[in-house]
Amino acid sequence: MPQFIHKGRKRAGSSPGTLIHIGEAKMDSVSITAIVYTAENAEAHPRLRAEDLRPPDDPHRRVWIDVVGIHDTSTVEAIGTRFDIHPLTLEDILDTGHRPKTEEFDDYLYFVFKMLRFDEMTHSVVSEQVSLILGNGFVITFQEVHGDVFTPVRERLAKAKGLIRKRSSDYLAYALIDAAVDQYFNIMEKMGERIEVLEEELTDHPEADVLRRIHHLKREAIYLRKRIWPMRDMLSRLTKGEFDLIQEENRIYFADVYDHIAQLIDTNESYRDVLTGMLDLYMTTVSNRMNQVMKVLTIVATIFIPITFIAGVYGMNFKHMPELEWPWGYGAVWGVMVGIAMVMIIIFKRNRWL
Repeated sequence: MPQFIHKGRKRAGSSPGTLIHIGEAKMDSVSITAIVYTAENAEAHPRLRAEDLRPPDDPHRRVWIDVVGIHDTSTVEAIGTRFDIHPLTLEDILDTGHRPKTEEFDDYLYFVFKMLRFDEMTHSVVSEQVSLILGNGFVITFQEVHGDVFTPVRERLAKAKGLIRKRSSDYLAYALIDAAVDQYFNIMEKMGERIEVLEEELTDHPEADVLRRIHHLKREAIYLRKRIWPMRDMLSRLTKGEFDLIQEENRIYFADVYDHIAQLIDTNESYRDVLTGMLDLYMTTVSNRMNQVMKVLTIVATIFIPITFIAGVYGMNFKHMPELEWPWGYGAVWGVMVGIAMVMIIIFKRNRWL
């Protein structure tokens, strides 16, 4: 089940820029990989240390540094020192509870967004925070755990597919954000499939388990909304020319991702409306079933009211009752009771109460 409520919090009384990891330590050690590339070639350098990193000194060379594992504050601090990253940015990198946002500093842009994946074992959405720093000639990504959606970007860099090796580092930042957004569509597709299954079950067997799963999906839709909606504002700023590090020729690509986010928001809102309708349908179906049960019980009780009256009269312990001495008295009483029941059933059917 996804963690809908973030429980981490900054240590009370700590000064701004204090480096404290807030969140779950998902790895034992930190992994650092650098891909250095130009228009002609690309080289991958795995298993690096923070001391091995430095900004590119050649204007034709660009580098993507991928840091996996952010629980080690000393490593994050060392990288910040090498690239002159503000302590407040380093503090945000270590806090895994941030909403998606963009911040501008003197020499770099700082992005926070969520990488989502669907866990097939638990049938729920799992979120991971990704911090991205875009500088002059370099991009640094900070991830919580191995396994991401950036493999197509690595392949494009290695095989020189598209424009990624020909454009500046802001195009690489676009490609990474776009890869994360593409995964959102897979998440939405999974949610749509689960909603279709629930709709069929709700129509055929509106059981309590279906209600529980509808509530879970609705909470998931709210969870996704909190991760997708802020990216709309983030990408909107990138398309308006506010930042010098985003070149004019690359703004159109960020605008394309903005359109994708708008489409995802519309889809998510539609799913929320469908789930709300399913909740109403479930309650209506259960209410109708209860009404049918109560209708049958009421009819049965109504039929037995006069019969019970007759049985009560002849069940009284009076010694002198005229009918007690009749030879056919017992059969006559049964006949009257059955006759009353039949007449009442005929009346109920004519009035379409049965």
